[in-house]
Amino acid sequence: MTATSPGFQLHAYRAAFVAAVALIAAIAAVPQANAVSPQVRNACANDYLSNCSAYDPESAQTRKCMRAVGYKLSKGCIAALVAAGEVSKAEIARRSASNRR
Repeated sequence: MTATSPGFQLHAYRAAFVAAVALIAAIAAVPQANAVSPQVRNACANDYLSNCSAYDPESAQTRKCMRAVGYKLSKGCIAALVAAGEVSKAEIARRSASNRR
């Protein structure tokens, strides 16, 4: 059995601590990344029910579905999505222009 130096043990503990903190931060960030604001939820509830209710409201599939049916979304829902940073005004303008063609 070999003795380890106190400096090595301290370094190992620091590395383990940093890894644990990074893992906790990554796990904590996942729900935040997928969370939908109450304003978006209220403004887009009917749009979700009409177009994407086959998916869990907080899922990536719902975001994909809502983007796919973006031209069908209500003005209130679109305004809430822009205000929440889910979609940009530039993207709305680009999609509107492509739908007019």
